[in-house]
Amino acid sequence: MRADRLVAVLLLMQTRGRVTAADLAAELEVSVATARRDLEALAAAGVPVYPQPGRGGGWSLVGGARTDLSGLTAAEAQALFLLVGPTAAVSPAARAALRKLMGALPRTFRADAQAATDATMVDPVRWGERDRPRPATVDLLQTAVIRRRKVRLTYAGRTGEPTVRLVDPWGLIDKDDVWYLLAGTDRGRRTFRVDRIVEAEPTGQAAERPDDFALTAAWQEVVDEIERRRSRTWATVLIEERFVPILRDRFGRHCHLDGEPDHGRVRVRLAAPTPLDIARHLAGWGALIEVVEPRSVRQELARIGAELVGRYAD
Repeated sequence: MRADRLVAVLLLMQTRGRVTAADLAAELEVSVATARRDLEALAAAGVPVYPQPGRGGGWSLVGGARTDLSGLTAAEAQALFLLVGPTAAVSPAARAALRKLMGALPRTFRADAQAATDATMVDPVRWGERDRPRPATVDLLQTAVIRRRKVRLTYAGRTGEPTVRLVDPWGLIDKDDVWYLLAGTDRGRRTFRVDRIVEAEPTGQAAERPDDFALTAAWQEVVDEIERRRSRTWATVLIEERFVPILRDRFGRHCHLDGEPDHGRVRVRLAAPTPLDIARHLAGWGALIEVVEPRSVRQELARIGAELVGRYAD
């Protein structure tokens, strides 16, 4: 969510009084779903916007058909700056947008608004990992999505030589600092990791997108399918209850307690794509963890143990 776009939404509502998600989508060159999410984000943050259903409805700022930004209360201004402030640390456009908004606020609100901007930061890099720079291709693809133009991709999958594909770009997703492109192809909807796109060439050809396409719903289907693949193998283990949070941190949604503690240990269900994947993650625990089932995971652990003994035993 871009801070400068949220400010643009507020400015449009200031001048027009009432807008629809379709109006905002056309004005800001985003999808209707994105415009609706922006409006909902502002409302959730405490900014006084509210929907009016029915014919001739839309979204309005509380206080009448025309309200300028100086009409925000101190709490509302603070909520807005808390929402978009973290983005300003990494986006020059966001910093510029916040400066403009700051100038539109009453002087008595500015100190709290500035404090809210500085109160929170976002560090997307996990412990022990390197920063992932935003791929330069993202801007090109965003433009193609907004303008609905086909893109010719040279894509390198996990295996094999790069292939060239002509796609209809439907939407971009930033998940845990990794970018994905959802696109239509001659084989239906496909998901592309942006960092595996070797080259992206915009074309002047109009792209097609299903009328009922919703990026949020489509991405949820992708997530569900990927998580299903990541949980093809389940194992039951015994471990001291105090170590369960560590397993949860590693296995995420594929870690479930299975019963009450017994003599200080609990049964936990874990999942990964293959028995070897589970064994690799559990081998470092040594005798602290016991795999009850399946036999395939126990066999992989025994094989890994034998390899280590063979390599390092004196």
